[in-house]
Amino acid sequence: MTKQTSHKHVSTTEPAWVRFSLITLALTFMFLFLVLPLATVFAEALRKGFVAYVEALQEPDAWSAIRLTFITALIAVPLNLVFGVAAAWAIAKYEFTGKAFLTTLVDLPFSVSPVVAGLIYVLMFGAQGWFGPWLQAHDIKIVFAVPGIVLATVFVTFPFIARELIPLMQAQGSDEEQAAIVLGATGWQTFWHVTLPNIQWGLIYGVILCNARAMGEFGAVSVVSGHIRGQTNTMPLHVEILYNEYQSAAAFAVASLLALLAVVTLVIKSVVEWRHAQAMKAVSDLPPERLTPETATA
Repeated sequence: MTKQTSHKHVSTTEPAWVRFSLITLALTFMFLFLVLPLATVFAEALRKGFVAYVEALQEPDAWSAIRLTFITALIAVPLNLVFGVAAAWAIAKYEFTGKAFLTTLVDLPFSVSPVVAGLIYVLMFGAQGWFGPWLQAHDIKIVFAVPGIVLATVFVTFPFIARELIPLMQAQGSDEEQAAIVLGATGWQTFWHVTLPNIQWGLIYGVILCNARAMGEFGAVSVVSGHIRGQTNTMPLHVEILYNEYQSAAAFAVASLLALLAVVTLVIKSVVEWRHAQAMKAVSDLPPERLTPETATA
């Protein structure tokens, strides 16, 4: 206790010039590398007026890219939600042969370049790939079509939910689940009433990060999409095409929509963190006699 008190005292009594310098450095860095570039994107998007901005977003190819981006995220995020919860549950709750290997596989998309991930699917499902002849014989399109884009997005976004949940589940242990089963709860009841409340904030946080990456993914999607305008271009790919064609106003208009989605994601993330902090504070303020399993795990 003495060491902790002493450490806290030292960390809060630094010279004023040190605190001022660190805060100024952090704010300057954020302004130069985050705020200023975002402001520039919106300024360039609106340079020709709001009417031109709206027209750029309503252009058929742009609207197709926006629609495909949201469709991809709406498919990839729920899939990763199921896979992430299952992987986290298996790694955190059970001991089995190959557990370390499964953990490594969960982290694999973090270490593999997104371009390489796209090439993997081309190698598997492309015309000259392992399954290419069979897919062509049955008129099934994976690469250069929406399924390939979804698969590539699922691959690069898989770790986000699992990695948020694994340490959380490991820290909580399995005592509550075992107690619920002993009391007669089914597996689904145990998950819904015990496990899910315990991991809800980590789950929401992971979903937010997964969705943000799914909508902004470029490398893997670029390889498997084929860049077919109006069909397989997501918003990041459409921005690249417009910029290469010197349509800067239209490119920045679509880019500003991506930036706006990123800002909205950041706001939602901040709200989730604030709600979590408030819930934890409310629990810590309760007297011991009023604590219940539900409030203790909030």
